[in-house]
Amino acid sequence: MKKVLVTTVLLIGMMGYSQRGQHFDSEQRGMKDMSPEQIAVLKTKKMTLALDLNTAQQKEIQTLNLENAKEREALMLERKVKKEQAEQSKPSADERFDFQNERLDRMIAQKGKMKQILSEEQFQKWERINHHHRSHRKDGNREHNSGRRHGK
Repeated sequence: MKKVLVTTVLLIGMMGYSQRGQHFDSEQRGMKDMSPEQIAVLKTKKMTLALDLNTAQQKEIQTLNLENAKEREALMLERKVKKEQAEQSKPSADERFDFQNERLDRMIAQKGKMKQILSEEQFQKWERINHHHRSHRKDGNREHNSGRRHGK
């Protein structure tokens, strides 16, 4: 009887743990199947709701989001091709440095463009939202990998 009870508890625990991953990055998984144009439209509309953008700002941000989505898609395809051709499991330290350096350059450029498009108040709110998303993404990955949930 004790073995049956322990087995049942373990099975229920494993099922709960395996299903936990479904809510992490659900938005990102859904966007994986979308075109860059669709992603740009959705991101622009979300930003319009969050930042109360006027039509001129919407057009500029739509263009910026489209450029970013196309660039992201190209980078993903490039990494996929490299992975298939090289059969290399991990990039070298120099490749990781180059990738991080390019990513940070893109983030700096994005911030500068957003600062030009948005008002001071909107820009501050955009920075708070971005910081919040980045910190939650990092926390979510750590918690997901370690098996812990939001301080519990």
